[in-house]
Amino acid sequence: MTVTYDKYYQTENIFGQPYPELIEFMSNYPKKGRVVDLGCGQGRDAIALARLGYSVTGIDISKVGIEQMNEIGEIENLNLDGQVGDIYSFDRFDEFDIVLLDSMFHFSKNHKENEIGLIKRIVSDIKKGSLVVVCIQDTGDKVHTLNKAVDFEKELLRMTEKKFAYTFEDRDSGHQTETDYRMIVFQK
Repeated sequence: MTVTYDKYYQTENIFGQPYPELIEFMSNYPKKGRVVDLGCGQGRDAIALARLGYSVTGIDISKVGIEQMNEIGEIENLNLDGQVGDIYSFDRFDEFDIVLLDSMFHFSKNHKENEIGLIKRIVSDIKKGSLVVVCIQDTGDKVHTLNKAVDFEKELLRMTEKKFAYTFEDRDSGHQTETDYRMIVFQK
């Protein structure tokens, strides 16, 4: 899979700009603390959040994506640290105020168990007052599966839930696809 993402990321900023709904929420959130962006890719969210004043650590398996993100962070002197790593091995959630999971969960048959396990670990390990921010495709039963996984401890407060549409455009072919999404923010 690393090779696949390294290939995708030969196209800089392949997924475009961060979702306006995410940026609006994070801009208005009063505590500009430490964020871990799991599966950050090329850093579209991590860079934007660092520009807003957050201290951001991005974790991704793609060396190419992390190098691109770190280069922008260095040029702009951002509080941004990209690290090549496996999000399923990451275990320092208690060091962060916000855990961001953008388009990380698909809950397909082959990955569902691992993804649910990751959500449960995050909820268990984050400190009181921390946020989990999830942007997920609002298709099939993905949101239901996420809600069921997150609510296993019944100790999280839902701060916001917004529906929106994301349009991806393949710049090479001009092909566009629009997908329904949902941003859900939980607080422990």
